[in-house]
Amino acid sequence: MNRITCILLATLLLHSNCSKSSAKSDPVGPTSVPGVSFTIKDASTAYNTFNQYFYSTSDKLYYANTEKKGIGAIWTQAIYWDMAMNVYKRTNDPADLQRITDIYEGAYNRYDKYNWNNTKEWFIYDDMMWWVISLARAHQLTGTKDYLDLSVAGFKRVWDGSYDPVKGGMFWDFNHSGKNACINFPTVIAAMTLYKITGDDSYLQKAKEVYAWGVNNLFDLNTGRVADNNVNGNKGWSDYTYNQGTFIGAAVLLYKATGTGSYLDQANLAATYTQKTMSDVNGILPAEGDWNEQGVLKAILGQYVMQLIIDAKQTQFLPWIQKNINAAWGNRDVTRGLTYRNYKVPCVTGVLQSYEASSAVYMMQICPPAK
Repeated sequence: MNRITCILLATLLLHSNCSKSSAKSDPVGPTSVPGVSFTIKDASTAYNTFNQYFYSTSDKLYYANTEKKGIGAIWTQAIYWDMAMNVYKRTNDPADLQRITDIYEGAYNRYDKYNWNNTKEWFIYDDMMWWVISLARAHQLTGTKDYLDLSVAGFKRVWDGSYDPVKGGMFWDFNHSGKNACINFPTVIAAMTLYKITGDDSYLQKAKEVYAWGVNNLFDLNTGRVADNNVNGNKGWSDYTYNQGTFIGAAVLLYKATGTGSYLDQANLAATYTQKTMSDVNGILPAEGDWNEQGVLKAILGQYVMQLIIDAKQTQFLPWIQKNINAAWGNRDVTRGLTYRNYKVPCVTGVLQSYEASSAVYMMQICPPAK
């Protein structure tokens, strides 16, 4: 997805749809789930292979695809950094901790030392907020003060530029052309993460306010469907797994902090919609990302559905996530060991994007295998 093109086409206000089109299509193949059950060892193998094909040891960031000719999109690097943190939580291996430090340094060098006022590197608010979240998580995991300082500064920068003090909600772009799920619910997640770290009640109040606006303007309380955007009061109903995911994550964090049952009810409703309506009849998630950044979206969903399962003890969704991982792992490119965005078909054997290879690997790091 060429996000500069997204800005030029901002009047469409379909942020998630601003994706570079291509004639590339999924190969014809079986749609049944292969009879495999991934293991903890497979999780390590999948991550090591992902790094083998996509990680740049010189840039300390990830390539866009297996051709290794260019670094991937700025916001997806934050998702890959989250994955590295999840791996370290699972392994407690010093080498995995070092990778967390390395990715931070790679982004520090490439993105003007996380200068939030650089409008060339940061040209859209949600790109910034993904990093704000990841920096806060990195502080939680390592205790590194620089991570927290940058997260706090980044949150303030986005809040001051994106928040609408008159009508509420967060604008996704610098031109304030619309308010999208991809900035509103990540803002809640960032605020709640910083609230947990700092104890500053202003973060909790901001989170509650933005979440309430999002429920009223980006959510269907009857179905659990999350709208992609809201332009001048008109909801743009497009289904994307990361929007469902960040809504779930925002609701779970508020539920854990406040004990208010409605937050958990809404998280469950959104997860059920994703499982029953967005997935196919077998519960397999959609194959987002036809040669664009949307391939990473299911990784974000996985992060927050697993928080719903583990932190909120909603284990009814665990077999569904395990089934999706098993489908993707069973259909991996056996020669390279890489997984694909469309879990139902064999992985392509040619050029593959890191985006479309990432989501199953990501979920394997945080989802326990079936016993």
